[in-house]
Amino acid sequence: MNMPLKTIVIRAFRILAVAEAISWAALLVGMYFKWIAKTSELGVEIAGPIHGALFVGYGVAALALWRLQRWPFTVALFAGISAVFPFATIAFERWAGQRGYLSDSAARTEAAREPAGV
Repeated sequence: MNMPLKTIVIRAFRILAVAEAISWAALLVGMYFKWIAKTSELGVEIAGPIHGALFVGYGVAALALWRLQRWPFTVALFAGISAVFPFATIAFERWAGQRGYLSDSAARTEAAREPAGV
């Protein structure tokens, strides 16, 4: 059974939102040991690139959902801003989910309201 692209992107976005927040925590712990405890840079060397990759993945997924789900610009903007602050991606994911922005049926309902040929 093939899943629709929207469903795949929504699932990826939800996973990336949580993973990005976890990687923020790992990076903050690494920065503590590097800058405060002055014991090791290993945490930053490992968590930094992982967090960077997840940050980019989250951003790409948010842009894809902006297009696929026809999010208003402000929703897409807040999705992007949430990646900048630690743990805010989880808050945004929950907020967007409660309002139907992460529902595959929401896009279908909106598309059904549009007149044909427009």
